[in-house]
Amino acid sequence: MTRPLHPGARGPAGGIADHEAHGRVRVTSAGSQPASQLNPAVVAAMAEIGLDLSREYPKPLTGDQVQAADVVITMGCGDACPIYPGQRYLDWDIPDPAGLDITAIRPIRDDIHQRVRHLLTEIGPSA
Repeated sequence: MTRPLHPGARGPAGGIADHEAHGRVRVTSAGSQPASQLNPAVVAAMAEIGLDLSREYPKPLTGDQVQAADVVITMGCGDACPIYPGQRYLDWDIPDPAGLDITAIRPIRDDIHQRVRHLLTEIGPSA
């Protein structure tokens, strides 16, 4: 059985989590104030590590998604993110890639990748 994991809204987190989990978790990705499209430099940075986000688009976060998740990862959404008692939240202090070029995005992508791997290790192989 897969467990819901809700990573933050910046495209890379959801793509990386879905790829690294190998079906062990169900991943959704959404934002409290989603942009109209993913930053093309983010899409290019993800393609460098073999993840195609070219058909993805930012989606709004819903309370139902948060309530269904075992883990909710926020990335600086502050009061805009719905908070529900009993949910496990992780707030990752990661720079927003909006307006950044690929050179600035690579370290953000790599930081997210490390955090996702650590979380999946913590959740365990039977997640």
